[in-house]
Amino acid sequence: MSEALEQNLKLITEKGQILALDGILHGIEKEGLRTDSRGAISQTGHPVSLGSALTHSHITTDYSEALLEFITPAFRESADALQFLQQLHCFTYQHLGDEELWGASMPCQIESDDAIQIARFGSSNVGRLKSIYRVGLEHRYGKMMQAIAGIHYNFSLPETLWPVLRELQQSQEDLQQFRSAGYFKLIRNFRRASWLLLYLFGASPALSSSFMRGREHDLEQWDENTLYRPYATSLRMSDLGYSNKAQSGLNICFNHLDSYIKTLTQAINTPYPAYEKLGVKTDQGYKQLNSNVLQIENEYYSDIRPKRVCLSGEKPVHALRERGVEYIEVRNTDINPLLPLGIDQQQADFMDAFLVTCVLSDPTDVNSPECELINRNNSLVVNRGREPGLTLTRGDQQITVPEWGHLILSDILKTATVLDQVAGDSRYSDAVSAQQAKLDNPELTPSAQILDSMKTSGLGYEAFILQQSRKHRDSILSMGLAIEQQTYLEKLAISSFEEQKQIELSDQLDFDTYLANYLAQ
Repeated sequence: MSEALEQNLKLITEKGQILALDGILHGIEKEGLRTDSRGAISQTGHPVSLGSALTHSHITTDYSEALLEFITPAFRESADALQFLQQLHCFTYQHLGDEELWGASMPCQIESDDAIQIARFGSSNVGRLKSIYRVGLEHRYGKMMQAIAGIHYNFSLPETLWPVLRELQQSQEDLQQFRSAGYFKLIRNFRRASWLLLYLFGASPALSSSFMRGREHDLEQWDENTLYRPYATSLRMSDLGYSNKAQSGLNICFNHLDSYIKTLTQAINTPYPAYEKLGVKTDQGYKQLNSNVLQIENEYYSDIRPKRVCLSGEKPVHALRERGVEYIEVRNTDINPLLPLGIDQQQADFMDAFLVTCVLSDPTDVNSPECELINRNNSLVVNRGREPGLTLTRGDQQITVPEWGHLILSDILKTATVLDQVAGDSRYSDAVSAQQAKLDNPELTPSAQILDSMKTSGLGYEAFILQQSRKHRDSILSMGLAIEQQTYLEKLAISSFEEQKQIELSDQLDFDTYLANYLAQ
């Protein structure tokens, strides 16, 4: 990545354009299962006091009634996004009664698929579409995979930066095209180096044995309720987590916006024999939205996505085609059970430096052989990342995790030094230094610390995460909830139900027609 990065940083610095990097926007989406007081998945519906899961802008559900999702606005400072996330946690805890919020990515104890209640969004067309999509996921992949939780880190560069970069790079593209191309360059370079994020921040080396019930696996036994891999970093991102046969053959191209839209649209419109056999609609109702490889874009499980805020009823791929990429969503972040929010300021600062480095680095496309190498390297790191002497493939050479990691970090440090000048402190380079220490000593990684804490405490996965969840609840509640935030969220809960009712009353089309129109975009 070095040459292009150094050239771009030099141009930005020498032309006096460092302040164009001021104004990065950050948003955080965090999922979390509700459990009962014993640590089993909750059997209660989404708490009414939190508002409507369909229309609430900050507190909703993901796959199931028990899987909460917190969504912060986009802030210029990541610290503000983290503070808002803390306030959402605090408000939610006030309305959970004796339930807990599971503080890890891999699920709590789940006795069977029947214990997972698919999320409900009311009787409107858009609400029914969301629920039927989830019914489709159940039929296609089973419910258990959908109980996994994670953190999505949303990131956009300042709008003032794109004209500067376009001029510095002497590009003739219009600004929307140039911005989209820039974000896809970020995505390509992210994918090349994303294994490092899995090593540094992976926090799911163990899981509840209930997650693997009835499935073959080669995990080791920790105790009767816990399975693990001794050197794993992120089992959530392994083939035990987000993987499926139908998508394994997809060749979604992340090189350019046009090719991304084309290949994703093709997957959405290509019938899949097993899903055709399942059927779409029966006398009992819909089984899935359609019988294609993907029902909708969101079904494609990628570790990073180009995004744009959609208009009401608009498909994501249509929004991207019409108005270009607005921000990117990083999706490979585990919930760290050692941290109250699952993520902290240092990690956010490192993510910023990492992502800016990606957008300013090597512009070359990712070809098919490199794509296979990326997948192979990621698989090695999630399953064996801390194994002594483990090597990855870089080009046509083998290289150890610490060696390659330090090369990448030396580039990110150059970016961090510039970001420090913008911020007026050293927090970005400090964040990089903290990651260098993890490469030198794997015992400092979250995955190693989790296993060590389990060993020291004598607890298996379920008991340890339940203990951590209770501790984090106490910690977050002790921080308190600002009066204005309390008032805002209480009013929002009430108004969200009013908004849901208006949507239901305003529907003019029958659902079959609505669905056909939506899918035809």
